[in-house]
Amino acid sequence: MSTIVLAYSGGLDTSVLLKRLLLEGHDVIALTADLGESDGATGAAAVDAIAAISAKARALGAREAVALDVRQRFYDEYVMPAFAANVRYEGCYPLSAALSRPLIAALLVETARTFGADTVAHGCTGKGNDQVRIEFGVRSLDSQLRVRAPLRERPLSRPDAIAFAAEHHIPIAQSAAKPYSIDANLWGRSIEAGVLENPWTAPPEDAFGWTASPQDRPATAQEIVVDFHAGIPSVAGVSGPALLAQLNILGGAHGIGRIDLIEDRVIGLKSRELYEAPAATILLAAREALERLVLTRDELRFKAGVDRKYAELVYDGFWYSPLRSAFDAFNAVSNSRLSGEVRLRLLQGCATVVGVRSPFALYDEGLATYGAGDSFDHRAADGFIHLTGLPLDRLAHVAAVAVS
Repeated sequence: MSTIVLAYSGGLDTSVLLKRLLLEGHDVIALTADLGESDGATGAAAVDAIAAISAKARALGAREAVALDVRQRFYDEYVMPAFAANVRYEGCYPLSAALSRPLIAALLVETARTFGADTVAHGCTGKGNDQVRIEFGVRSLDSQLRVRAPLRERPLSRPDAIAFAAEHHIPIAQSAAKPYSIDANLWGRSIEAGVLENPWTAPPEDAFGWTASPQDRPATAQEIVVDFHAGIPSVAGVSGPALLAQLNILGGAHGIGRIDLIEDRVIGLKSRELYEAPAATILLAAREALERLVLTRDELRFKAGVDRKYAELVYDGFWYSPLRSAFDAFNAVSNSRLSGEVRLRLLQGCATVVGVRSPFALYDEGLATYGAGDSFDHRAADGFIHLTGLPLDRLAHVAAVAVS
């Protein structure tokens, strides 16, 4: 019998896995991380949700149930660096689940050392992304630890998992009628499986948990101002994890942050995923608007490529790569001037930027205006066009000579 630290969410897969490991005769330490997944709940509600997961693990037979509140760590060490890179995988997904996996890997390693375990385990399947992210993370931090993926060793379909749970009296939220797989944290909520596996099927409303349906959204717009100080956002003095929880609730009420994406998984398969990311959608819109105001054209063009590569690194499981750390250093330079205010209008699923200002703004109204206050020297454009167009003049000349 060995001691195994299991990343335990309390959901269908990890609950079934916990029971299977116990039936194999192992000593199981259930590790649960509070990443703010309780639908933006704070205080007692969030504590109760995590406590219930730990109680469930003990009831199923875990030797220990370790619950760690890592919301601040998640925000500081993972969300904010990725936020500086405007992370959106394939232009859409703000990487909510992907960002949590390297932290979970670190917690598995730390907990294994605490309990003297030589093995850690997760509930990922053989065709998912998270197996790669967690195992790459563990290998980066402690290559001596053994990593087990029992649902990869002995695959279990979702209907079979639900049947196994029923047989062993494991309480679960899934049913044959509603078999969604849910993952959530402060940065977003992801939903897959069930009818969503058919990309022609419209997402049913019962799949969403954070965002209001169109008929339930307010008819009146609401405006908020996001303040930035060196790249760190706040709203009305609220920042950190509390800001994300607040914006998930506020933005969710307006239906902001629904994403329906056919994405390319790490192993090459395409999959259909639903995401709800109200806070991420609002804050990313605000950040990009401020960047356009204060960063130079060359910075913005280069950063667009860096941001795309950053998202791919995180999605593919390479959080602990030196390239990502190098990108963080580049983004730190941009952050130094990213201070100012962005005003957004929230209405019917949209977070629209309607105003932006900054002491570091490169925008000059006197140069940009076509009104009476225009201070631009229009005659200077002659020389600019002449010099910039010289290669085109030469190309046209060469082409004409070749024809003749």
